Amino acid sequence: MCLPQPKLDATAARIAALDLPAGGWSEPARRDALARVNATGLPGARDEYWKYTRPDTLNQPDAPVAVAMHADETPIFDGIDRLELVFVDGVFDAEASDSPELAGVTIEHLSTMADIHWAKDLYGKLETAGQTPVQRPLAALNTAFATEGLLINVTGAAEKPVSLVYRHVSETSDAILHHVVKVAEGAELTLLENGPAAARINKVMEVDIADGGTFHHIRAQGRDHDRRAATHIFARLGTESTFKSFTLTVNGVLTRNEVVLELTGDDAVAHVAGACMGDGNFHHDDTVFVTHDAVNCESRQVFKKVLRNGATGVFQGKILVKPGAQKTDGYQISQSLLLDGDSQFLAKPELEIYADDVACSHGSTSGAIDDEGLFYLRARGLPRGVAEDLLTIAFIAEAVQEIEDERLQEEIVSRVEGWLARRRG
Repeated sequence: MCLPQPKLDATAARIAALDLPAGGWSEPARRDALARVNATGLPGARDEYWKYTRPDTLNQPDAPVAVAMHADETPIFDGIDRLELVFVDGVFDAEASDSPELAGVTIEHLSTMADIHWAKDLYGKLETAGQTPVQRPLAALNTAFATEGLLINVTGAAEKPVSLVYRHVSETSDAILHHVVKVAEGAELTLLENGPAAARINKVMEVDIADGGTFHHIRAQGRDHDRRAATHIFARLGTESTFKSFTLTVNGVLTRNEVVLELTGDDAVAHVAGACMGDGNFHHDDTVFVTHDAVNCESRQVFKKVLRNGATGVFQGKILVKPGAQKTDGYQISQSLLLDGDSQFLAKPELEIYADDVACSHGSTSGAIDDEGLFYLRARGLPRGVAEDLLTIAFIAEAVQEIEDERLQEEIVSRVEGWLARRRG
């Protein structure tokens, strides 16, 4: 395939600004990923899956300047007993972190150089599989060049969550993080993530869940106004396994969250949900691809976006049901609450089904604050701003309820309340 010259130039410039790690168990996967990036080029505005989101600032050699915003509130998840691991501008900070020791879980740094390592069979493998049928070159770039990240091997039921904290300090930091999570048969882990990470972040997480395994993921993407982020989650689910992920995004110039799920074992369950709160120069893109390749599996996609002052929200979600994946239950909903006439929501829901005994549905809506609900609350003495905030929280409730742990639900709702209060003030 002959790539257009602008794409060739952009790809070459980005690669020239990076150093390819040499040696170690991950080298074959890195070289394969680099070859794939060179073959496909970095994403461009003419690529089908990027037609709603401009990738220019994600492709350019240097990260655009992003002023680090120092939050004046209690860090999220602080009230929950957890194992905390800290990254500063994309670099692991061992001194600021807890000792990475947890019963049923082994945690190592990506730089582990042993020739024989369990991650050798996973690093880059799920990312590679996720390139079909849609190319995801930013993820391949990550696999090739990431030197920071964690290898998390879950062999039992973790007694408490693992919490990854991402701190942004430098205005020009450019982070590439790659995590690999292996959940053994019958094992269970809750993984928390929070913080803006860097001026620009490219992050990949590969999650392999064996039969009967459970993986819960709750993420809060921090408050920095100027940050840019491209994140990818690739997950493979075995028989009777469970994957549940929720993301809250507040602020940021550009955020693109991609989730690629493959249900390969019968009776697997995969839920992915998200809520974003955007104001002004804010562009938020959720792109999800769920493949059903087994019998009697369930998937849910629930996304809610609250937008105002010209903010833009994007949702691209697809459910692919392969031949033989009978009794599939696939549900997809994407909705936006537009708080003014300047904001916009762009949605592209898709179903592609090659089995005849399925129950699949999708829906997408945009609208303003419910006038009847607003009137009802105002009639009971609530100020307009408070009434609007209550209706906003009710709007995102379906997405937040995808979090099973009620304590974590409360943490997310409290952050939304704080964002609304600041905007109202």
